[in-house]
Order: sequence, then C-alpha cells, then structure tokens
Amino acid sequence: MLFDAFEFDAVVLAGGRSSRLGGVPKQALTYDGATLLQRSLAAAAGARSVVVVGPDPGPLPGGVVTCREEPPFAGPASAIAAGLAALGGTAGPRPPFTLLLACDMPNVGVAVEALRLALRPGDGAMAVSPDGHRQPLAGFYSTAALQRSVQDLVSRGALMNGSVSALLARLDVQLVTVPAGSTDDVDTWDDAAALGVAGREP
Repeated sequence: MLFDAFEFDAVVLAGGRSSRLGGVPKQALTYDGATLLQRSLAAAAGARSVVVVGPDPGPLPGGVVTCREEPPFAGPASAIAAGLAALGGTAGPRPPFTLLLACDMPNVGVAVEALRLALRPGDGAMAVSPDGHRQPLAGFYSTAALQRSVQDLVSRGALMNGSVSALLARLDVQLVTVPAGSTDDVDTWDDAAALGVAGREP
C-alpha cells in the first residue's frame, strides 16, 4: 500500500503485569539507547493519532494520549477496547486501519514497515515470523472490524479477560511474513539478554 494514501491510528499496549520480569515494566527496558515504549512509538510513526494503554508512562511525544482499561489488568481485549474508545474521542472520522502494537518487541519497526507495504483492502494484516509464529499484536486491522469485534465480546460478556485471539477471531486477516527477529519479544530476563535489551532485575 502506498504510504501517501495510507491513514491509520495506533494503539500501543503497555499495561501487562510483567510477571516473568518480576514486575519490572517492559516499556521501561532499553534497547539501542531508547526505551521499548519509545521504539514502539517510533514504529507507529505516521499514525494520525496514537494512544498508549497502560499505567502512566511519564512524558510522551506531543499528541500521544494515554488511557487504562478498567479494571486494570482486565486483559488485552479490554485494553484494545479502551484504546479504541480513547481514539474515538479524537477529532474527525477515524482512519480505515488501526495498528495494534505490543511494547515489548525492540525491532518491531521493521515488521510494521513490511506490513504497511503488504497491506491490502480487507480486515487487516498480521505479522508472522519466518518460522510461522503469528504475532497478533503487530498488525494493521480494519478499524470498523475491530469495533464490531469489541461490541460482539461486550454483548456476550466476554470482553473482560478476553484474549487478542478472541477479539480477532471473526476477522479475515492477511498473514504477512516479516523479517526474522522483528517480532521477537521480551517475556523473561533470558529473552532480554538474548535480544540485547537492558534492564535491572528486581
């Protein structure tokens, strides 16, 4: 898809418990001189509006808003719904696509670029590593389709503690193979060491 014809919003998820990191916030870990949250925001460059969903992350670039799912830690589907609701309050009509990003992939900018180039009209595109691992939190999705999915989960009482897979289950999503390593994420201190991500264990 041509960059100059492509409009999108971005929802960056930064509110997990980081239990396997001893509670150390993933977004505050650093890689190549920047925090993982800063790198995720850089990967979302070009978005019309950006929301970070999670606890107060401190200073953010101008125009980036924050919100929190209620109650906190109610799961990724609830977090995405909160982000969509926050973006719904911005001026003007919503762009056709929304980028969903987790904040724990230090090289995700490369994946986002590949997704943008491959994206076609439809329900969206999800990153897949060369070994076949799907990463739903590195993907562009139809804004309208996401909103319908949220409403479907709400109507069934399934939004709270709902998974990303449940939210995306009814979407006909294009799978895009992205460069190796671009969706590698940090779940443990061993992951951080393997990726060269810095942080202090508690």
